[in-house]
Amino acid sequence: MTRLLKYGSLLLASAVVVVPLLAIFLTSLRTEQEMAANSSPLALPENWFNLDNYLTAFTQGHMLRALWNTSFILFFALIGTVFIGSMTAYAVDRHRFRGKKIVMALFLIAALVPGVTTQVATYQVVDGLGVMGSRWAPILLYMGTDIVSIYIFLQFIRSIPIALDEAARIDGAGSLTIYWRVILPLLRPAIATVVIVKGVAIYNDFYIPFLYMPSEGLGTVSTSLFRFKGPFGAHWEVISAGAALVIVPTLVVFLALQRFIYNGFAAGATK
Repeated sequence: MTRLLKYGSLLLASAVVVVPLLAIFLTSLRTEQEMAANSSPLALPENWFNLDNYLTAFTQGHMLRALWNTSFILFFALIGTVFIGSMTAYAVDRHRFRGKKIVMALFLIAALVPGVTTQVATYQVVDGLGVMGSRWAPILLYMGTDIVSIYIFLQFIRSIPIALDEAARIDGAGSLTIYWRVILPLLRPAIATVVIVKGVAIYNDFYIPFLYMPSEGLGTVSTSLFRFKGPFGAHWEVISAGAALVIVPTLVVFLALQRFIYNGFAAGATK
């Protein structure tokens, strides 16, 4: 009975994840006439190689431009997140200074405050910086203090022997040199974990790009897919093709690099 419940729950959880993806894939391969004849999302397409809906999504949905805007934001935001997070963790773990516990407490408090309560102030700050309506607005917001990234870097830095720092100092290295030549190269597993977790979150985010980049020319994959529903509101086969184009990159990256995510979190949990 216990085994039956265990496998039953696993099958149910798998169905919850797989069935919506299967429905999107099958619908994206069907024609408008097939959808009119049978609107079931799990109906099989007559032609498994019908890619017309994907072509429409690329040309009329401007998905290629959306992928470029998303890639631009991802590149700079992730570089900033890695350097800010690793430098903060290095300073907190390797240096003693007044108010160290207060700083850590403030990080924790900032993480606990609901983001929606600070949106008015955040909007005014972004507007004051003169980056409203550009790709630099979400980049700056994504690069902001991320307590999860700092925590991951902190756990890995604590596993690096302080003797390495001391040996480098004897050779005349300063704090910045130690960070750059000793600490940062040893943080590769942590960097991979942060890049994957943060990258997927940025890729799927809708709120920040929609609020700070209202122009259609600056649409990301999430906002372009939302606007895509307008002219194709009744064409679910085309909308499904656009959704599939958005899903495929994250699915491929996750399946290829999932071991880094598991190893990174497992290492952070046991150290």
